[in-house]
Amino acid sequence: MRLAGKVALVTGASAGIGQATTLALAREGADVALNFLTWPEGAEAASDQIRALGRKALLCPVDVSDQAAVEAMVARVVQELGRLDILVTCAVYADEEYFCRADMAGVRRTVDVTLWGTFYALRAAANVMIRQGQGGSAVLVSSIHAQMAIPTCAAYNMAKAAVDQLGRTAALELAPHGIRVNLMVPGWTDTPGERKYFSEEALQQGGAQMPLGRLAQPEEIARGILFLVDPASEYVTGGTLSVDGGGALPWWSKRGEGTM
Repeated sequence: MRLAGKVALVTGASAGIGQATTLALAREGADVALNFLTWPEGAEAASDQIRALGRKALLCPVDVSDQAAVEAMVARVVQELGRLDILVTCAVYADEEYFCRADMAGVRRTVDVTLWGTFYALRAAANVMIRQGQGGSAVLVSSIHAQMAIPTCAAYNMAKAAVDQLGRTAALELAPHGIRVNLMVPGWTDTPGERKYFSEEALQQGGAQMPLGRLAQPEEIARGILFLVDPASEYVTGGTLSVDGGGALPWWSKRGEGTM
């Protein structure tokens, strides 16, 4: 129960990494506010499991690209759960198109949710933590897209790269308040969102090419996030933790099969 007495807010909490993170936090004693816009049934299922663990769960169906709505959501979390100690930003949106032919509405939506949604949530949560005067922790879920120029993903690539810089800057600015900010970089993870672009067969084949021979599971990423928000990790801020199964390595350069 490393997080007993803590209150966490997770954006994009209804599926995949976000949903797995809500459960990981609750198992360690935290009450959890679940933000979501899609897959409401996933948020409801997670909230039921959180309550079954004896923790409080608060459902927050809010579009994180709306600054006023995000600020109202954070105020509601504090009002109903008493405080806010942990923020994990998992909410994203992405369309895959070549940038010179991309639908600009999709480009703007990708940046609005992925970058500005993270900015608004971190800003609102940080101001609460500053007022509380007891420190806090935020984990911004980044992506290998922040470092790799993956074709057809220009808007998502640049949004995630900006999230990385936001996280590092916030870590410096918030350090005097005892508020830690870190980045989590997941590898290719088996989530419902991936099925927007890939069939089950493509996911299986793609996973088999990874250095460890499979995709990550959301629970594996959640365990990394749990490490970052753990009070025992109090000297970790401005850092980047990769849980990618070696995906950032030049796996495409492997020659043949077998071992040395």
